[in-house]
Amino acid sequence: MTADTVWVAKVAFWLSLGLVIYPYLLYPLVLFLTYSVTQAWRDLRYLGSPRNRRTDTPSSSAMPGVSIIIPAYNEEKVLLQKIENLRELDFPRERLQIIFVSDGSEDGTNQILQNIKEQGYQCILLNERKGKANALNQAVARATNQILVFCDASTLFEPEAIKNLVRHFSDPQVGAVCGAVSYRASADAQQTEGAYWKYESALRMMEARMGAILNASGCIYALRRDCFSPIPQNTILEDFVIPMRARRLGFSVLYDPEAVAVEFPASTVSGEFTRRVRLAVGSFRALGDLVRVPWRGFTPFALISHKLLRWLVPFFAVTLLISNVVLMRSPSYRVALAVQGLFYFWAGLGFFFYQRMRRVRYGLVPYFLFAMHLAFLVGFVRCLTGSDRAVWQKVS
Repeated sequence: MTADTVWVAKVAFWLSLGLVIYPYLLYPLVLFLTYSVTQAWRDLRYLGSPRNRRTDTPSSSAMPGVSIIIPAYNEEKVLLQKIENLRELDFPRERLQIIFVSDGSEDGTNQILQNIKEQGYQCILLNERKGKANALNQAVARATNQILVFCDASTLFEPEAIKNLVRHFSDPQVGAVCGAVSYRASADAQQTEGAYWKYESALRMMEARMGAILNASGCIYALRRDCFSPIPQNTILEDFVIPMRARRLGFSVLYDPEAVAVEFPASTVSGEFTRRVRLAVGSFRALGDLVRVPWRGFTPFALISHKLLRWLVPFFAVTLLISNVVLMRSPSYRVALAVQGLFYFWAGLGFFFYQRMRRVRYGLVPYFLFAMHLAFLVGFVRCLTGSDRAVWQKVS
């Protein structure tokens, strides 16, 4: 092996190691420190000139009209619970329009929707399944109110969720408001996706306080009608593209942790893998729109650190492993290779001995992390080949 080869391998190893560690460990530390200093400064300013920092909730008579848009595909198992949840919302019924759009459902979804006789509901039954983006376009075209709230059929709102979302639109500069998601996970998901989501929620909260909202959750977000334009039918990550377009128009995008929706994640790692492959395809497809958005302030730093580098971690991990193999003659690099090997071995145990590993506290975490990043590699390939259709798939 030549000296040049060793030098290149060392550069690749340390650069890849840094880029794997940075988005998950170093960036959260930088974010926490920046957030802490910023929040302390805001508190000092508040003490100097006390005023109410909270956004007031309008009275019932002053509430704007809201159109709730709910796309559905084969959702018969959750629809009745969803409909009952909508009835329990603490929001003036006369100001609500609820639009269900069934995207070519083949189970009992259409029958359930056809049986809704209450005022304020509108059900669109599409004969052909063309994907979520098309379903949203169809629903927004029928919306009669200036505030749109998007959610999934499996999502349950807390009673005050809509009130808390729409109170921000009294500011004409606000284009979109993202809500918070509380996961009710299975025992397996609590150790994997549930734990990961708590970590993600903490980052989102700090980024929001820094004015850096990167995307919404499709489970719950609101949009000013003027910010919506029909999205391409092949759009997968619509909860990323739609708020991003509002920002591109010059509107602000906010996050309200008090506007809460309850979601039920995939109960297994394999189910989460399927979801993340589609998320990856949508992420790479959205790159073109991403670069055209005028990002300001802390947002570009958060976007690169939290999103773009995360998407590239699988490529860095492959480079790290290959360069480590090239350098394995050195004792210190053999230790590093052993650590990597242990991680992949543990992930393999999770795959081949799933039932046993799930009994070990956080024993499935390496398997979850490996599957999550493998999903982005698969999604990247599908994005390049155009082999992923823009229709949603049910995960278990």
